[in-house]
Amino acid sequence: MLYAIPIAAILAGLLFLLCFALRKDGTALLPSLSSAIFVAIALEFFDLLAISQPQQFYVWKKFSLVTESLLAAVWFWFAITYARKTELRSVPLYVRLLLAASPLLACFALFVPIRWSVYSPDFAVEKMVFLGNAGFALYLLILVYLVIALINLELTLVHTTPVMRWKIKFELLGAGAYLTMMIIYYSQAFIFRAINMQLTTTRAVLLITAVALMTYSRMKRGVGVKVYVSHQMAYRSVVLLVIGLYVIGLGVAGEGMRYFGDGFQRAMIMAVALLAGLGLCVVLFSETARRKTKVFIHKHFYQHKYDYRNQWLQFTDRLSSSNTSDELLRSIVAGFCETFGMGSGTLFIINQERDSYQHAAGSGADDIAFSIKDSAIQCLSGNGWILDLRDNVIVLDGSQHSGFFKEQSACFIIPLYMHEGLDGFIMLGRPLICNEIYTYEDFDLMRTLARQASSALLNLRLSEQLSRSRELAALGKVSAFVMHDLKNLVSVVSITLDNAKQHIALPEFQQDMLASMEITVTRMKTLISRLRHLPAKNSLQRAPIDLLQMAHETAAMVKGPALQVTGTHVMADGDLEELQKVALNLMMNAVEATNGSKPVQVEVGERETPYFRVKDEGCGIPDAYLQNVLFKPFSSTKKHGLGIGLYQSKQIVEAHGGTIEVVSRVNQGSEFTVWLPKLHPGTVWQEGGYGKTAHC
Repeated sequence: MLYAIPIAAILAGLLFLLCFALRKDGTALLPSLSSAIFVAIALEFFDLLAISQPQQFYVWKKFSLVTESLLAAVWFWFAITYARKTELRSVPLYVRLLLAASPLLACFALFVPIRWSVYSPDFAVEKMVFLGNAGFALYLLILVYLVIALINLELTLVHTTPVMRWKIKFELLGAGAYLTMMIIYYSQAFIFRAINMQLTTTRAVLLITAVALMTYSRMKRGVGVKVYVSHQMAYRSVVLLVIGLYVIGLGVAGEGMRYFGDGFQRAMIMAVALLAGLGLCVVLFSETARRKTKVFIHKHFYQHKYDYRNQWLQFTDRLSSSNTSDELLRSIVAGFCETFGMGSGTLFIINQERDSYQHAAGSGADDIAFSIKDSAIQCLSGNGWILDLRDNVIVLDGSQHSGFFKEQSACFIIPLYMHEGLDGFIMLGRPLICNEIYTYEDFDLMRTLARQASSALLNLRLSEQLSRSRELAALGKVSAFVMHDLKNLVSVVSITLDNAKQHIALPEFQQDMLASMEITVTRMKTLISRLRHLPAKNSLQRAPIDLLQMAHETAAMVKGPALQVTGTHVMADGDLEELQKVALNLMMNAVEATNGSKPVQVEVGERETPYFRVKDEGCGIPDAYLQNVLFKPFSSTKKHGLGIGLYQSKQIVEAHGGTIEVVSRVNQGSEFTVWLPKLHPGTVWQEGGYGKTAHC
């Protein structure tokens, strides 16, 4: 019997490796898990040889020491990588250093003389192994690695969602049970500086159990779960607390006891205790069992069923951790289901037309819609109470969706009130405990959480309205620019028509007029098309520009009799269409400032950089307006002006990397100078959008 269990463990482990190591259906073993199981099998094999051949004890124990050192390394590797989304290089530095240093344990066990590590004067009679200083240090380090590995498995389990936990809990429980046994096994070295090798039978039982749980998990529930694990949670680990209490209790119980006596019987008792604890863990991870326990404690030990403060804080934390609107809706449903022990929940929110309630989150078909006239909705709207459907046959039979209620085993409908009345409701069904009694405490907590959920939904609605308002504001801003440009182009058409009354008979004027009208219509179409592609961001189409030619073409569009263009041919880098808008704005402002009675001079030249300047002898700009208001949008001194011409011009020039300089005196005139980047031969220019900052 003493040898049968280790042999069974070895065979079970080998069968597990053969079944899953080479599978192609997604259940193949990870290298870390394969290595961990293989090393565990090797340890059972070498310890079995040491026990069965005591005359060769030191030979086989040497192999065992090396294998035990490898065991700590591979199980540590498995624990920090199993089901983790993060890659190995993203784990904390101290964990990577521990993993990198773990092979040194095997080197230590390999090269240190066996007599320095362990000794056993009468191993053939009593399976006790005493530790030297080297062996004590080695086993202490192995124990540290195993404890950290068990903590990481706990963190993986804690950070999974209920659905993901359902898939991996048996595999994790199997691995955790084996690591727990190994920690108990090596804790002897820490307390007594000795190892009772009769506990290898218990260890073999736990290996068989772990392999069985892993096999069941992979065959029935599959794999593929990946979770993010917070590395700030280690200090909250239950494993640390349990292991600490265990070591303290073991030290107290073992005070003065150096030997175990009837070791085999004690080993079997410990195995039964560990298996019972493992079964208890399986039960505790069941949501139904947890709910039954909570109800039992409430009935027999506590006056109140809920800790309202904790329930409210947990629900608030759940909602605040949602990053998107869909996550928020799902969090509301999940919070109600978890708090009140329900297997299903569905959230319905009123639509924009406010004539029906649409499915928003949770279980149920997406096309379910409750009309305002539904009997269930009328009951909610009438008194605002929580609707208990379990005994309310009249409401169920009168509802248009009685089949849906029965399919979901609906129990409660919880109203959600916002500033406009009943804006939604939550339906809870499929209770985990069919005969659980719900009292006023449950209903009070439902109403409390419903108010919190209503506030979260109201904030979500307000944020969506704010987002739409911003989009409309952006549309209005772009529309204002388009209106301003269209106004300038209409002015060009108006001036052309006025001149046509006097010069329409001239063939040259007819050609110029047709060309000007064609250019104007093309630009109008371009402006209109900008409204169709909002909120796409325009980019500058940079190319070499002859500023003098651009000035002549723009002046021809204005047709001002007092407009004079002078200067030299200067090449600049820029977007011709956008810079013509700037020139057109400045020229038309100058003509309007002089009422067409005084000359307007347009000069093109180059100093450090190319420039074009528009100078008039008009009314001028007051200093206060020049310093504080001139380039602000929607501010104008014109009676019918939109106040965005100069603002738009400044944005265009700054997008080119240029600046605008203004010199003005009241009743003497104004001078606007636009400085542009110089065109460098062979330079490759990149397109850039509006909004670049530049000194003006």
